[in-house]
Amino acid sequence: MLDQVELTPEHVELLAPVFRLLISTVLLTIAILALRAVSARFIRRKVAVAELRSKWLVQSRNILMLLFMLGLVLIWAQELRTLALSVVAIAVALVVATKELILCLIGSILKSGSSTFGIGDRIQIKDYRGDVIDHSLLTTTLLEVGPGKSSNQRTGRVLTIPNALFVTDAVINETPTSRYMFHVIIVPFKRDHDWQGAQRAMLAAAKRECEPYINEARRDLLRFSNQRGLEAPSIEPRVTIQVPAPEEIHLAMRLPVPTSRRMAIEQVILADVMSGGYSVKKGVDAGAIPR
Repeated sequence: MLDQVELTPEHVELLAPVFRLLISTVLLTIAILALRAVSARFIRRKVAVAELRSKWLVQSRNILMLLFMLGLVLIWAQELRTLALSVVAIAVALVVATKELILCLIGSILKSGSSTFGIGDRIQIKDYRGDVIDHSLLTTTLLEVGPGKSSNQRTGRVLTIPNALFVTDAVINETPTSRYMFHVIIVPFKRDHDWQGAQRAMLAAAKRECEPYINEARRDLLRFSNQRGLEAPSIEPRVTIQVPAPEEIHLAMRLPVPTSRRMAIEQVILADVMSGGYSVKKGVDAGAIPR
């Protein structure tokens, strides 16, 4: 047999406020119904025009309904406030618990709406770099390219990154937008190395490699700049000097290259420059270096 539930004084004390609220609600309901009946009887007796009588009946009903709703709000204000705080707390907890999921969905919408990249494009975001092979509402899958930012060899590894990264980090799309592009090659030297000779050799090698297609590259890059409303860049190969540390010199060469041959041309130029023995101290014969 089920045990009988007994109301203790503590239970009665806890339920007393609820009873008072329920009694107040019942009294309010009775009062509104009574006013409704009195007003309807008064309107039917005193208003002779049928159209006007119908209008007043509707208006009186709406006014009394509004008073009833306001009365309920006043009676249950404290409980409604507590309920609202509970709903807000639950909503905040849900948002915190599903923050990453929400960011992934927003990132997916941002990615699709801006058309930042598509399947087959090579992108870089934070330390992740590779070719896009799949994307969904929550993740994007890359076929990794590396190691480092300058290599273009596939490592064979598959990266699955959350779309939330597209909300918080910049995306670099390395996919070429035309037949020719600018490519930068950086070669480090020590200050006491023959970097001046290397600079001349790099520039000579770049001009030699670019000579067969320099005019076509100029027309293609000029057309691309005009389409984007950009100032036409200088097409000729150039070598600039960078000093990242007191004892270091970096030669940064920029040259136009066909998008399909950028790495091949880079390797030819690097092999040509490094074979000249410029990475030894000035005044030392490269052939005298022990092997």
